Amino acid sequence: MTSRRSLPKARLPRTTAVATLLTTALAAGLLSGAGSATAADAVAGEVRIHDIQGSTRLSPLAGQQVADVAGVVTGVRTYGSKGFWFQDPKGDGNPATSEGIFVFTSSNPTVAPGDAVQVSGTVTEYVPGGAASGNQSLTQLSKATVTVLSSGNAIPAPVTVSARTVPSRYAPAGDPAAGGSINARPLEPRRYALDLYESLEGVNVRVGTSRVVGATDAHAELWVTVKPHENGNRRGGTVYGSYDAQNTGRLQIQQLAPLAQQPFPKANVGDVLSGGASGPLDFNQYGGYTIAANTLGKVVDRGLERERTRAQGRGELAVATYNVENLDPTDPQEKFDALAKAVVDNLASPDIIALEEIQDDNGAKNDGTVTAAATVRKFTDAIAAAGGPSYAWTSIDPQDNKDGGEPGGNIRQVFLHNPARVSLTHRAGGDATTATGVVREKGRAALTLSPGRVDPSNTAWENSRKPLAAEFRFRGEPVIVVANHFGSKGGDEALTSHHQPPVRSSEARRLQQAQTVNGFVKDVLKADRRAKVLVLGDINDFEFSATTKALTAGGALNAAVKSLPRSERYSYVFQGNTQVLDQILTSPAIDDFAYDSVHINAEFADQNSDHDPQVLRLRP
Repeated sequence: MTSRRSLPKARLPRTTAVATLLTTALAAGLLSGAGSATAADAVAGEVRIHDIQGSTRLSPLAGQQVADVAGVVTGVRTYGSKGFWFQDPKGDGNPATSEGIFVFTSSNPTVAPGDAVQVSGTVTEYVPGGAASGNQSLTQLSKATVTVLSSGNAIPAPVTVSARTVPSRYAPAGDPAAGGSINARPLEPRRYALDLYESLEGVNVRVGTSRVVGATDAHAELWVTVKPHENGNRRGGTVYGSYDAQNTGRLQIQQLAPLAQQPFPKANVGDVLSGGASGPLDFNQYGGYTIAANTLGKVVDRGLERERTRAQGRGELAVATYNVENLDPTDPQEKFDALAKAVVDNLASPDIIALEEIQDDNGAKNDGTVTAAATVRKFTDAIAAAGGPSYAWTSIDPQDNKDGGEPGGNIRQVFLHNPARVSLTHRAGGDATTATGVVREKGRAALTLSPGRVDPSNTAWENSRKPLAAEFRFRGEPVIVVANHFGSKGGDEALTSHHQPPVRSSEARRLQQAQTVNGFVKDVLKADRRAKVLVLGDINDFEFSATTKALTAGGALNAAVKSLPRSERYSYVFQGNTQVLDQILTSPAIDDFAYDSVHINAEFADQNSDHDPQVLRLRP
């Protein structure tokens, strides 16, 4: 899975030109249900923050000018989306209306926490990522003039967000008449978690001592849960086990202090943020509801260790999949060495490894290079230097810029195999555009090309990685292995989308890809129902998804990750949810196996890849 963004700040800088205002989104229906009758009454008299916020996700005053809105400054941000939050210390007693709001200033604000201010400006609804992202909007004041009345005032006490206050239900169902949007629904903060967070948008909040469920990342943020018993596992994560298990207690934590002034704490999953955090509740593109912390506790290291799988026995074939995250020769030797050490020490040198995201010999330089021999050689040399076997390798070069991923990088799947234990049955002729087929040979299923690509001209693989199939022999028994890297989840709406359920637009492509691979496996089983087939790789989808159901349709394959306890099923951590993306699936003849998701990356602040490798040991 490729990097999700490039700027190391809490939010991408924005200007009025790029801000998505709901006043301009009326034509797109984003403001459906936002009334204006009460707005006219409110503007005629005193306007307070709760009048601006209203009791739905959209301000009843959107697009209108307001004057002399009073409150106390609770937080100031001097980087990224610059501005400040202020809050009405009195309030209206309505739990559905927020008493805090963000003021977008574009330049460094000239106020400080504790300043009593009056703010005049335009009420706008900013959609992080744009209206097409499906994200909820952030109610704010822009083009503001600010009058400081006094300084050194008490900041409104933070509202505690805890397991007791956050509802167990995540979100209401969207209105079909509004395209599935919940924007116009009155907030029910005692019934739905998303409604609670929205009712606190811009408010000074706090979480107490909390467990870390998403490690510190390169953008100086981490995730905690205020619900320690919500879908937890033994390593400290919060497991995303179904589309209805969104994990309501997750919140992202950032800090308002610049990193040069105050380094952000490094934490792994399972660590504890002792003392918690407090600050205004923001909403951003990269995680939704986020505490912009004025005060941040200390991380208590709980000593999470990287797992090691056991070595395969003499009669066991060990097969692994590992996404090595855009590996190319320009990466530092340290990355190659770390990945190699993991293969040897943590994966116990599997007999066959399917690698995803191997880039060409000059990485992202877009000059027509498609070969990857230098990339693979540098990696296999590092494995040998780490005490591992001298792996042989096989792959097929893609057409230039036809397989997606980073432009110029030409990522592809590569098989490594240990020739001391496994042999490749080589059948020449495979290339980027020629499909391998299946024939019956001496009573067994055999590939016409090995290595070969699976149906590469199928539109399911347009601008996406084509499956790589190869036939191996272990102790005289043939095993067909298909390495995959399905289409990414790019374009899917976040769990915090204003559409509920969120739109998963990328799923359609992966469904087509899964159906194609399933059809290929069925061709193998038609030639030999006893054939041993392994389909593995970065499937980019969950074990409960339509993608996995399509792969296993007709009993052609079994998702081996389901042999693990539910709490152990994960290979990736995204926004505090531990979840499955990488899988190994087995044909029916493989009924004696041991499966291991080896947790060495996804839970850690220091990662060699963002994926955890998977290992399956079988007895042919």
